[in-house]
Amino acid sequence: MSRSGVVAMDAADADADQARLHQLGYRQELKRGLSLVSNFAFSFSIISVLTGVTTTYGTGLRYGGPVSMTLGWLVVSAFNGCVALSMAEICSAYPTSGGLYYWSAKLAGKEWAPLASWVTGWFNIVGQWACTTSVDFSLAQLLQVIILLATGGANGGGYMASKYVVLAIYSVILILHGLINSLPIHWLSWFGQLGAFWNVAGVFALTILIPSVAKERASPEFIFTHFNTENGMGIHQKAYILAVGLLMSQYSVIGYDTSAHMIEETKNADWSGPMGIITSVGLSTMFGWIYLVALTSIVVDIPYLLNPDNDASGYAIAQALYTSFHRRYGTGAGALACLGVIAVAVFLCGSACITSNSRMGYAFSRDGAMPLSRVWHRVDSREVPLNVVWLSVAVAFVMALTSLGSQVAFQAMVSVTTLGLYIAYALPVFFRVTTARKSFVPGPFHLGRYGLVVGWMAVVWVATVTVLFSLPVAYPVAKETFNYTPVAVGGVLLLSLVAWVFHARFWFQGPVTNVDA
Repeated sequence: MSRSGVVAMDAADADADQARLHQLGYRQELKRGLSLVSNFAFSFSIISVLTGVTTTYGTGLRYGGPVSMTLGWLVVSAFNGCVALSMAEICSAYPTSGGLYYWSAKLAGKEWAPLASWVTGWFNIVGQWACTTSVDFSLAQLLQVIILLATGGANGGGYMASKYVVLAIYSVILILHGLINSLPIHWLSWFGQLGAFWNVAGVFALTILIPSVAKERASPEFIFTHFNTENGMGIHQKAYILAVGLLMSQYSVIGYDTSAHMIEETKNADWSGPMGIITSVGLSTMFGWIYLVALTSIVVDIPYLLNPDNDASGYAIAQALYTSFHRRYGTGAGALACLGVIAVAVFLCGSACITSNSRMGYAFSRDGAMPLSRVWHRVDSREVPLNVVWLSVAVAFVMALTSLGSQVAFQAMVSVTTLGLYIAYALPVFFRVTTARKSFVPGPFHLGRYGLVVGWMAVVWVATVTVLFSLPVAYPVAKETFNYTPVAVGGVLLLSLVAWVFHARFWFQGPVTNVDA
């Protein structure tokens, strides 16, 4: 095809995307420069199995061990796939950056639309802020462990950073991510594609390297059937342990709403957005399981890996890698290189988190739902929502200050991220299968007659994990072991409802049309 023909097709697609956005009530303000591959890359980068699996591996190892991770991953993936498919179907029908809260407004019915949109939006944006906090703080902790091992380890005089130093490292990471997200969309697209490539290449490299280096490897029977009940947390019932251990798998594949939030910057949006969601979840599920099995193959002494007195100060994966390389070569330099590969993946994941935060914040403030909305939805001359980018950075910093008072409270960020986002994912799906089951008009991607079945499976699964991840994670329950997740998630719900009753219900009507502005 000639160059002029390609240009004409691109122009036609752009006109179609703009026309559809106009039908949904919005004018084109962001630069539409992303392809399907770029849209997929953002979600794949933010899911980042190298990030999720590595940073929460200790939780899975403590609660159930190998079987709760390797087989639990498959169980979680099946239900998580239902959530992704249902979201993709709705995304195809309503391709706007508002994503979840816009969908809820359109699907909940005229009477309930404003409240449904309000609650969904606040769960979505708070979950995203918590996601940025958990990812970037996990990177700061990982860097601290790398420095510790590089300087001799905890038992060899290595440097153990204080909580204030870790917070300072975290702050630098956040600022770097803010600067990256201040760049035009074609640069962000490049970072998104780099993140996708790095995760694929990293998984392949580490999956081959890690088992081949280890002198002592776990048997297949251990990897797929061993159940660890010695968690040191006073929990002994296997079903209970397994339920808590599923958090690792559920957290590791999250963030694919990014494809929806980037959709006003994506060409052929009503097809590319849904495909971005589905392909990012499908490939992350496959690569994540392969990586998980490779890591578990070098786990031979669970109590030692979780012991805070080991060289990595209880960071299970770092200690497993360090031990394997040290036994083979007499040095842990190879382990540090592997951890460096993972750290780069976490960094790129954190950058994608800010990207998703800012687009959600831009859309939510465009509809007047946030305090000082006029400030946050402004777009600069390069078509970048710069103000809300730095709002995302600031909120993530404030959230991390909880680490100075209680490490247990901060660890709840992982659960808040998981539940906050999944509740936001499930709400529009719930409205799709109840209120809008007959009136829903699908887009180019749809599930046909299976849409209701898949949707109900998604809703039931999210309701189930909401209960499971709110359970106490240690007995007896004390201040140091209290699970703050239900407090935090309940707090988001309570505050959003209180704000609605006393303030927002008088003026917030859901998504606001700006095509005539």
